[in-house]
Amino acid sequence: MNNRPMFLTATALLLTALTAACAAQPPAPASPARPTEVAAAGHAGRSAPEPELPRDIPSLGPKTRHLIPASARQVVVTSGESADSNRSTVTLYVRDAAGGWSPASDPWPAHNALKGWTADHHAGDLHSPTGVFTLTDAGGHRANPGTRLPYDTGPAFVARGSGFHGESLAGAFDYVVAIDYNRKPGTTPLDWTRPMGASRGGGVWFHVDHGGPTHGCVSLPEARMKELLRWLDPSKRPVVVMGDAASLAR
Repeated sequence: MNNRPMFLTATALLLTALTAACAAQPPAPASPARPTEVAAAGHAGRSAPEPELPRDIPSLGPKTRHLIPASARQVVVTSGESADSNRSTVTLYVRDAAGGWSPASDPWPAHNALKGWTADHHAGDLHSPTGVFTLTDAGGHRANPGTRLPYDTGPAFVARGSGFHGESLAGAFDYVVAIDYNRKPGTTPLDWTRPMGASRGGGVWFHVDHGGPTHGCVSLPEARMKELLRWLDPSKRPVVVMGDAASLAR
């Protein structure tokens, strides 16, 4: 008897069964992508973000910014309207850990000297000195309003007479911050030591505004003077950057 057809039939049935079994198996999982491949795929077509640069004080040019000490973390920017103007604005800035500057106040209206600003200040010239100066000492006729600066008080802080427009000077020295132009830092604002000589002037302060121009100082309304005094922190090495806007933009 010939068994060949039966053998072929059995073989065909076996192949059919194997084919069906393979078809029923789930597909083999794809090999997982390596972390570096995933990261590369996630950033495909996208550029890396640019690092944020430290923020500068917008009104100051490179020459002026270079004069600000690296240790300073507080800056009082006093910007005059023009070289011969006696009106200016005062804005407070703080430096963050990255080295950028941020405003700590709105611009405050202020007065400066009658004839404006000069980079070559001399006694009696009725100009405010242009430059960058430290702020280390304070005082006034009234008690300390809460400043952390050394604060001297007493009857010597009294302004008498009238200003250039006939306004009373009473109360102008109730609160003052000494600007370290031609003075010895670390002493009372009343100290008359003049390292550059008496002819170069001195006694340049922030003080209470009396409604008109000054002889050389910068004056602010009383509420702003108190705010300034409370804000200044000797541990942050505060400085004033002062001058007419065009000079400060250099």
